[in-house]
Amino acid sequence: MSQPTQAVADDAPAQYLTFTLGEEVFAMDIRTVREIIQYGPMTPVPLMPAFVRGVINLRGAVVPVIDLKARFGQPAAAVGKKTCIVIFDALRHDERVELGLLVDAVSEVIDIPPSQVEPPPSFGTAVRRDFIRGMGKVASRFVIILEPDKALDVDEMAALCESGPQALAA
Repeated sequence: MSQPTQAVADDAPAQYLTFTLGEEVFAMDIRTVREIIQYGPMTPVPLMPAFVRGVINLRGAVVPVIDLKARFGQPAAAVGKKTCIVIFDALRHDERVELGLLVDAVSEVIDIPPSQVEPPPSFGTAVRRDFIRGMGKVASRFVIILEPDKALDVDEMAALCESGPQALAA
C-alpha cells in the first residue's frame, strides 16, 4: 500500500513564482524567493556588465540587482508601472547571498506537478538552454522554469564582472 502513497508524493506539485519578461512567462521555485519589492532608485556601479543594473539598500544590506532580460542577452528592460525586484537567495562559496532580479511584472504563485514539467527545448528559446530547468505545462500554455543555479550563477556573473564589460562582447 505504500507504493501509491510514494507515487503521490513524487508527483506533489511544487510552487513557483511566475513573472513576465516581455511576452514570455518565467517561473522560479518559490522556496528561493525572499520577497518582492517595488522598483525604486538604485546606485549604478561603474565597470559592471550591462545586466548589473546597480545596487539597492535593503534594510542596511547592499543587494546587487540583475536585469534578467539583459542577463539573457536581450536589450535591457524598460522600467514600467509594474516593474519590480524579486529578492532571492543564491549561493556563492556555500554562503547565502541575496540578489535582486529586475522583472517586468510578477504574476502569481502557481503549483506545477513534476509530471507537467517537460525538459527544456533544444532550440527556439531566447534563453540559454542550461538556464532552463524545464517547461511547465499550465492550462494551455508553457511557463519557462528557470534553473537558478545556472541562470543566476553568482560565480559566473562575478567572473564576467571581474573580466570587465569588454568580455561580454566576445
